[in-house]
Amino acid sequence: MEKLVEIIAKFSHRIGQLEEAAKEQFSFSDLTLTQMNYLETIYQLQNPNLTELASELNLTKPTVKVAIDKLIEKDYIYRVQSDEDRRSAHLHLTEKGKVINQMHDEAHHQMAKIIASNLDVADQEELVMLLEKVFQKH
Repeated sequence: MEKLVEIIAKFSHRIGQLEEAAKEQFSFSDLTLTQMNYLETIYQLQNPNLTELASELNLTKPTVKVAIDKLIEKDYIYRVQSDEDRRSAHLHLTEKGKVINQMHDEAHHQMAKIIASNLDVADQEELVMLLEKVFQKH
């Protein structure tokens, strides 16, 4: 178990480094990694409302609302009133938010390239299978 914890820590650290490097490359130093995670989640959920985003992030609505308000203020996202329920609004990425999300995605691709460059095809397939097994319940 100790070795697994050590490997996960190294993996997490390396992804953080790649994300920070991408932020600097694209001059988005006003964003935290947590805010980048919000943008990525909004993109993945395809314009969720606040309740859906809070549920996906496993956070309270008030916590998410504060973060969303900051991202709106920084012009990374905007709200659109729901056609079905006027009390609800959906969150959309601005063009600036879309660029950040693409940059964040590029950091993930860089990590995949690092892994792929050190494993043969059979090992890559096995790693994918094992990670899918680990994350299928989460």
